[in-house]
Amino acid sequence: MSTSIGLDSSETSATLRPDGRAVYDRGGTVCVIGAGASGLAAIKNLREHGFGVDCYERETSVGGAWNWRHDRSPVYASTHLVSSKPSTEFPDFPMPDSWPDYPHHSQLLGYLERYAAHFDLLQYVWFGTEVVRVEPADGNRWDVTTRSTGGYGAERIQRYAAVVIANGHNWSPKLPVYEGLDEFRGQVMHASAYKDTTQLRGKRVLVVGAGNTGCDIAVEAAQQATKCWHSTRRGYWYVPKYLLGRPTDQVNAALHRLPLRTRQWFGARALRLTVGDLTRFGLRRPDHRIYETHPIANSQLVYYVGHGGITPVPDVARFRGHKVELSDGQEIDPDLVVLATGYLPRFEFLDPALLGNDAAGRPTLYLNAFPRRYPTLAVAGLLQADSGILPLVHWQTVAIARRLRLRETAPDRAAAFAGRVDAGAGRRWNSAKVKESTRHWFEVSHHEYLRELQTALDDLETTK
Repeated sequence: MSTSIGLDSSETSATLRPDGRAVYDRGGTVCVIGAGASGLAAIKNLREHGFGVDCYERETSVGGAWNWRHDRSPVYASTHLVSSKPSTEFPDFPMPDSWPDYPHHSQLLGYLERYAAHFDLLQYVWFGTEVVRVEPADGNRWDVTTRSTGGYGAERIQRYAAVVIANGHNWSPKLPVYEGLDEFRGQVMHASAYKDTTQLRGKRVLVVGAGNTGCDIAVEAAQQATKCWHSTRRGYWYVPKYLLGRPTDQVNAALHRLPLRTRQWFGARALRLTVGDLTRFGLRRPDHRIYETHPIANSQLVYYVGHGGITPVPDVARFRGHKVELSDGQEIDPDLVVLATGYLPRFEFLDPALLGNDAAGRPTLYLNAFPRRYPTLAVAGLLQADSGILPLVHWQTVAIARRLRLRETAPDRAAAFAGRVDAGAGRRWNSAKVKESTRHWFEVSHHEYLRELQTALDDLETTK
C-alpha cells in the first residue's frame, strides 16, 4: 500500500514491528487526537483537503472541554464565554443571531454538536478510545497505539501518514506547592473540580488565583458563601464585558490597527473612566501594562468587592492547621480553599522531545502548531488568545491540512516552508511584554497571530 498522503483509505494491512507487535497500516489516513472544538475543525479541514481521517476521542461524545459531562471538562454550571459571539464562532459556521453576546456553555456544546452534524464529522470519530502512545515510524509516518477508555481490552497499533494532536490544554490541573498544605484541616480542591454553587453554600471560602475562572468562582462565593477571600499574587486589570455599550473584545478589535502603546493608553484610560482606581477597593495596582497578562473579563468582581462580598487578600504564604497565613502576615480561617491556579499542557502519549520542549516543558512550535523536526506532526488549538479561539483554530487547521497536501503536490515548496517553521518556532506572536508564567505560555495577540498565519497560508497555497 502507498505511504503517501492521499484520499480516504479503508484498507488496512498488518505487518510486524521489530518488537514483534502487529501494526495495521492505514495508508494515507491522518490521525486526529481529540474531538473537541479543535479536533472537529481538524477533521473538517483535513477532509476538505482530501484526506482520510481517523479521530480518537476518549469520551463518548464530542465537545471536549465544553462538554461538562466529560471527566476532564473544566466547565461549571454558570460558565459563559468570555469572548463575544462574533469573535468566537467558526468563520464558516455562524452562531444564531438570536443568541446573546456571551453564550452559555450549553449553547456552545450544542453549537459544536451541530457543527459536527452539519459537516458530517461523526463518522470519522472513534468514541471511547484513548491514545496510549504516538511514536515515529519510517518515512515521517507514525505508529499510534490505542485502547478502550479505562484500559479495558487489548491495545492496537495503527500506522498513519500524519498525526494532529487536539487533546486540549485545560484539563491537567496546575497545583501549587505550599508549606503545610498536607496538614490543612479544611477542604482543598482545584477549580477543575468545581461544578456548581452548592459546593460553596454556607462555607468560608478562599479562592486562590485571578484568572477568569478564579474571578467567576469568587463572584459566586460572594453570593453563596458566608465569607469569601480572594487571593492574588499581583494586581490585575479587570475588564468589564461591555465597554461603550459593546462587548469589550469588539471594541478592542476595532483598535488593533493602532500601535500597541496607543491601544494600551486607550485601554487603561477607558478602565479608569469605567471601573476606576482599583486600589480604592482594596485591590492591588497592576504591576504591568494592560494586555501584558491574559485578559480578565468580569463585570461583577469589583461590584462584589465594593459591596463587601469579596475580601481581596495577597498571596498565600503557608498553611497552618485550620488557618492560612498570607504573605503580609495576616491569618484567615477558610473551610474551603479553591485553587484556581490554571492548567499545564499534557501530551502523555508523546515523547516531549518530539515537540521540542524547552527546559521548562513548553513546546517549541511555529504558530503554536508546527514542530521543527517533524513535518507530519502538528498540534491544533494550543492557544491562549485575546479573543475567541475558534476562528484561529479554523485557519490553523487549514494551514496544517495545506502543509500535508503540499508535501505531495510540491515537495520543494514544502521543504522551503520548513525553513519558516525553523525560524519562527517558539515565537510568541504578541508584541506586548507578556508575563513569564505557564499561564501565558501560549498567549497570542489574535491580530498578530492571524497576520502571520495568513502569510503561512499564502506560502502553503496548493494552486501556486
